[in-house]
Amino acid sequence: MPHVPFFTSEMSSTPIIGPSLERIRELTLVARNVTEKGVIGGSGLYKLDNLKVERTVNPVTPWGAPSSPITIASLETPNGKVTLAFLARHGLNHSIPPSRVPARANIAALKHLGVKAIVAFSAVGSLREEVRPGDIVIPDQVIDRTKGIRKSTYFDEVMVGHAMFGEPFDVELRDFIGPLVKEAISSFQDHVNADDLPKLHDKGTLVVMEGPQFSTRAESNMYRQWGGDIINMSAIPESKLAREAELSYALVCTSTDYDAWRVGHAPVTVEEVMKTLHTNAALSKHIAATILGAVHDAVKAGKVGTQAAGAMKYSLMTPHSEVPPTELHRLTYLLPNYFDYPDPATKITRRISTEDRDDYTGGEK
Repeated sequence: MPHVPFFTSEMSSTPIIGPSLERIRELTLVARNVTEKGVIGGSGLYKLDNLKVERTVNPVTPWGAPSSPITIASLETPNGKVTLAFLARHGLNHSIPPSRVPARANIAALKHLGVKAIVAFSAVGSLREEVRPGDIVIPDQVIDRTKGIRKSTYFDEVMVGHAMFGEPFDVELRDFIGPLVKEAISSFQDHVNADDLPKLHDKGTLVVMEGPQFSTRAESNMYRQWGGDIINMSAIPESKLAREAELSYALVCTSTDYDAWRVGHAPVTVEEVMKTLHTNAALSKHIAATILGAVHDAVKAGKVGTQAAGAMKYSLMTPHSEVPPTELHRLTYLLPNYFDYPDPATKITRRISTEDRDDYTGGEK
């Protein structure tokens, strides 16, 4: 199979095979200056209606293709037009189950497009009476209950890297978006019950389970005893990979249901989840449209993202001389501040067809 370098032209979604080293650097520079702000949409949030679509790109990363084409969109704000990148975590038609989301490709593609901060959205189940269906939670901690099925690091070959993860969500970004989300909830016009608005919980512990099945009642009660407040199937490995990629990452969660823990109540049903999910999606879109301009300005002004930048500087343990050239080239795509290695494969100067697009020999399928 032909070898596909990890670049897409700003004017075309077709990857290019084998340009000269100078052309590779030129294309890389273009790709890395598309936008500084990324959005990952979860269940029910597959597009943002209030944005003007500028173009759609289909990056090919060393870890395969992202879960959806990435929409580059613009948003008019009081301070002018801002540009952001939007990606649907489960695909545009919700066709990718939690365990098969190509999280490494998703995060790497956003990083390579120039994204510095990600606000992700996710539906969650509630493990606390006070977190009602419809409420919004911005978690500050996470408990990983995935089962090792998912690829959760970029450093699983020869290069060893140990990212700090004591604060799994970027503190600066969380603190910044909290008041903005609260204001967005208040200004939303389509609440089901205008006299009982959703509440914002500005911290909480998120349990991430493997899925795709929901919890048993025993599991749900165990998570409560551990200190869990909400539960989902998607924040791991997404948040871990964002840390390794030196991206600011925060999660806005919409509660769809009480999990199975409530004694005297029937366990949650899919019908209940989907009904609340539909309502929450409209609120999530409103929150995104309301806060993204301010987040963009904060990132650009250096008020957000300072903690993520340089996070891996002292975490990479293996001498470069001990790492194969192909791996060094993959890591150049993700962390160009620490790696600067060309593609060791034979250069073939031709464009490839759509059918060939996924023929990268080291990518995930």
